[in-house]
Order: sequence, then structure tokens, then C-alpha cells
Amino acid sequence: MKRALVLSAVLLPLCIPPAFGQAPVLNIAALCKARSADARILRSTTGQSLADCEHDEETAKHEFNTLWESTSAKIRNQCRSEARSLGTTSYLDLVTCIQMADEMKADSKKKTSKE
Repeated sequence: MKRALVLSAVLLPLCIPPAFGQAPVLNIAALCKARSADARILRSTTGQSLADCEHDEETAKHEFNTLWESTSAKIRNQCRSEARSLGTTSYLDLVTCIQMADEMKADSKKKTSKE
């Protein structure tokens, strides 16, 4: 039950469309606790402490907030949708998704200009 509450606290902001394209706000502490709990259930190790997880997510959050404004709505929606469907939503995941989409877009433009 506790795990379900933590997961809903993490995922709920992504299920509700943000007003005026605002960046989603994730509960970093709940996210890191859920990761740790999942690792215990699966009897695996996350390889990082809660403090390290929170530090990494805070760093990614700052980068994400910078990227969000300059990212097209199409990519924002795509990344948000993929994160929801995979159930792995975090700032790190969202930053990675945006960066990958930007790289694919740049590669596509390079190929087009060479032709």
C-alpha cells in the first residue's frame, strides 16, 4: 500500500496535463525512496544511496528546467508519454529523452542537407 502511494505521488504530476506547458514537477524524495524499495524487493542493488539519488535528480532537475523551455511541445509530449508508459519517470529520464530527441533531429537535418 505504501509503495502504491509513493508511486502515485511520483507519477500523478505526469498524468495531469500541465497548465500552459509548464514543466512537470516530480517528488524527488518519493522517487528515490521508490527506487530503493524496488531494489530491495527485487533483491538487487541500485548502486547509489538515497542521498546520491536525490543529488543526481536535483542536478537533472536544473538541467531539465533549462531544456524544457527550448524544447518543442511535440518532444515534450513524446518524452512525457514515454516516461508514463514505462513507469520510470524521473528528471534524469526526461533529460535523456529530450537530449536523444534533439540528437536524432540534428542527425536527420545533417542527412537531409547531404542529399
